[in-house]
Amino acid sequence: MNTTHVVDRLLENMDNMHELGRQRAFELGNPFYAQFEEDGGYWRKELPNGDKFLVTIEVITDENDMPLRIKDHVVKQLNN
Repeated sequence: MNTTHVVDRLLENMDNMHELGRQRAFELGNPFYAQFEEDGGYWRKELPNGDKFLVTIEVITDENDMPLRIKDHVVKQLNN
């Protein structure tokens, strides 16, 4: 019997991985950050309420280079 595991199905379509990250960020009440080619090197920040911004980011790390938080600077707000 050949069964398809959930992981196998997810890996077949890697285009949906950012959507899973976005969903999880919103579940935790956090913004979602992603880079898209059309944004000219800036990061796109989306809030759980749907507001979107282009931002620059700085990742604050601990002494072991593990990320602690993201500090962002808004460049401009995007239309929803």
